[in-house]
Amino acid sequence: MNFKTKIENREAQIGVIGLGYVGLPLAMEFVRAGFHVTGIDVDQEKVKKLNRGENYIQDVEDVSVANAVAINQLSATSDFSVIQNLDAISICVPTPLNKQKNPDISHINSVMKNMKDFIHHNMLIVLESTSYPGTTRELVLPKLESKGLRVGHEFYLCFSPERVDPGNKKYKTANTPKVLGGITPNCGVMGELLYKTIVDEVVMVSSPESAEMVKLLENTFRAVNIGLANEVAIMCEKLGVDVWEVIDAAATKPFGFMKFTPGPGLGGHCIPIDPHYLSWKLKALDYNARFIQLAGEINTAMPLHVVGLVQQGLNQQRKSIWGSQILVIGVAYKKNVDDVRESPALDVMKLLENDGAELSFYDPYVSFVKLNGNGINGNKSLTKENLKNSDAVIIMTDHDQIDFQFIEENSDLIIDSRNVIKKNQPHVIKLGVGKN
Repeated sequence: MNFKTKIENREAQIGVIGLGYVGLPLAMEFVRAGFHVTGIDVDQEKVKKLNRGENYIQDVEDVSVANAVAINQLSATSDFSVIQNLDAISICVPTPLNKQKNPDISHINSVMKNMKDFIHHNMLIVLESTSYPGTTRELVLPKLESKGLRVGHEFYLCFSPERVDPGNKKYKTANTPKVLGGITPNCGVMGELLYKTIVDEVVMVSSPESAEMVKLLENTFRAVNIGLANEVAIMCEKLGVDVWEVIDAAATKPFGFMKFTPGPGLGGHCIPIDPHYLSWKLKALDYNARFIQLAGEINTAMPLHVVGLVQQGLNQQRKSIWGSQILVIGVAYKKNVDDVRESPALDVMKLLENDGAELSFYDPYVSFVKLNGNGINGNKSLTKENLKNSDAVIIMTDHDQIDFQFIEENSDLIIDSRNVIKKNQPHVIKLGVGKN
């Protein structure tokens, strides 16, 4: 039976390598489409949990995972040899930055090393991990061709960037258009055939390089515009103007303006990282990506700016950061998620800890964070006592289920980096709001 027929009959065996925030939701879409899915991950704890029917990703329903495992439609393993029995594989492993802010593609290299001996005829491989333009063709393709199989004839290779937005209630995997580019036209046809079974719209582009560039443009666009909003916030503080009022008023223009808001820094796995992939690639081509670098400098400096606001507030009370009790409200990188990857809250906390602050935090989604080698447990509840006992309260994440009015009424000093406290109060210092 050929690949096309297997897809149409839902008889194709699907594999997803990397079972995190991207991989597990993708695997569940394939399950919903009627395929049997094998998840592959080197993290033994994830494999054990999935095989027990336990979910660990916020955007996936617990009951869906339990049911899929119960009827043997979803299973997990760390054994890459199962690839020899699979018809299609989506690779969803992390692509972080190293300490020099250069791409770390070690996870992709590890996957290639582990799977190359098991690829076979009529197999589709789709890389979803964000990387620099050229990764699919220059890095992945040669390793897959090492067995002598011809791309576009005996196996198919595509790139399709993940577009997961954790915590987004409206846009999930299925209703977010899927960009896809194949190494050859035939690769693109096969990739589109598979992904059309799980998403409402597949957007075909001419090559993997175009698809790789699409993802980097999307997140560079956001990083640059957030950088502009952050710089305007600092300008407004110096000018004695309210940046939130300015942005809201500008957003009433029905054309030529798109609303972005400032904040304490960038977080998550995409926006703080992806622009650096593009900048790094362009350096190899002797081009300096100036917008990206400038936006990166501004956004990276925002946690230090927030610490400056804390220092300003404490100084007004004749206190120093050293020895002060500081309560951080929200440590996830954005509202209504449990994800702390690249969270600016952690950067702010590290800076404050280095300055001698005594830290605690409250986050309804996160109970523990690691900081400067030490672990900090979060407060299980938000009480008048822990607010009153704090010399400063910093609002870092605006989760919907936090009662910010309660915080406003029971705190002596608040640094609000998310504009959750609308009224100007003498005990509230707001990011982007200067005093005349």
